[in-house]
Amino acid sequence: MNEQTGCIVAGGGPAGIVLTLLLARQSVSVTLLESHKDFDRDFRGDTIHPSTLEMLDALGLMERVQQIPHGRISKMQMHTPGGAFMLADFNRLKIKFPYLMTMPQVKLLNLLAEEIARYPSAHILMGAAVTDLVTEGDHVRGVRYRRDGAIHELRAPLIVAADGRFSKIRHLAGFEPVGTAPPMDVLWFRVPRKPDDPFDGAGGFIGGGHIAVLLDRDTEWQVGYVFPKGEYARLKEAGFAEFQKQVVLRVPFFADRMNSLKGWGDCAVLSVESSMLKRWYKPGLLLIGDAAHVMSPVGGVGINYAIQDAIETANTLAGPLKEGKAPVRDLDRIQRRRQMPTRLIQRMQGMIQRAVIARAMKEGQRFRLPLPMRIMTRIPGIRNIPLRIMAFGLNRPHVKV
Repeated sequence: MNEQTGCIVAGGGPAGIVLTLLLARQSVSVTLLESHKDFDRDFRGDTIHPSTLEMLDALGLMERVQQIPHGRISKMQMHTPGGAFMLADFNRLKIKFPYLMTMPQVKLLNLLAEEIARYPSAHILMGAAVTDLVTEGDHVRGVRYRRDGAIHELRAPLIVAADGRFSKIRHLAGFEPVGTAPPMDVLWFRVPRKPDDPFDGAGGFIGGGHIAVLLDRDTEWQVGYVFPKGEYARLKEAGFAEFQKQVVLRVPFFADRMNSLKGWGDCAVLSVESSMLKRWYKPGLLLIGDAAHVMSPVGGVGINYAIQDAIETANTLAGPLKEGKAPVRDLDRIQRRRQMPTRLIQRMQGMIQRAVIARAMKEGQRFRLPLPMRIMTRIPGIRNIPLRIMAFGLNRPHVKV
């Protein structure tokens, strides 16, 4: 079964679904292929930064988004053996949404999918797993995908790979990412949040060579327990009860709720390895989001940079795609506009990993935040610079409405 469309988007994560919506709004014929049968993946990144909130507002969706149960993070605190201090306060920024919103990603994706369904030029095919690229020489003409046990072929002037850090299309196209930051592992889990907990928002708890990062998700805490690369086997060998004890040593007010976790099955391990492709495209193919650049979880900016890739792609290519074209010079322009801000934020993430995370895991109870970071978080004016970068990124594209 061979079909034709104006643009194929592979991957129904934030980048893919936002790109599909933006193209549909500009009357581009677009088909989204999502390999799973629903959008429900546990322990995905759940923070929505001000740049994305402003995009949703520009699209007229913010009122519906706010009706979904969510948490808001306006402040980030750091707790170290030497004391606690305020790392970030978004209330200092004069912006419309001075906070990070936290909600299960599936809720946002379902809302955006409902919005896409309003446009007759857009189609979402769930359970459609790409198996191969259709090529003519160096030019990608389409994809083959499996759905309901049958193989289909779909062609388009452009295929956009937004299929995540383990991108199938990246592998099929022969692209190899280059590491940009030292690897680490994060164990994610959730525990109940109580109204009388000692703080809200987000917090980092450093001590004993490990770090616990807490994110307020309204009725629960999403927790990232950071430890050196390859130490998970040693954690498991010590036993789950010992792990629960170690978490409580760093976050004492969890003492009455760590028993809500029954075992390792209630946790998910994320291997963090920041990387980027040297080239994001070839004729007929463009990679965006994690498919092009895997981000560290530091600052939680990965989703928002992926969405900015989608905005830049829609702004640049909606016109040509309506004419059945995807010029290589436009694909190159998208990479050039998005590569530099992405590279800079990855370098900043790498610096923080080396100066704070790696140092904290090495020094344990002797850890103290480096002097430059202590100064930067206290001087008015200067302290707002990293805050604004976290909120909006660098060279942020604005959605065309």
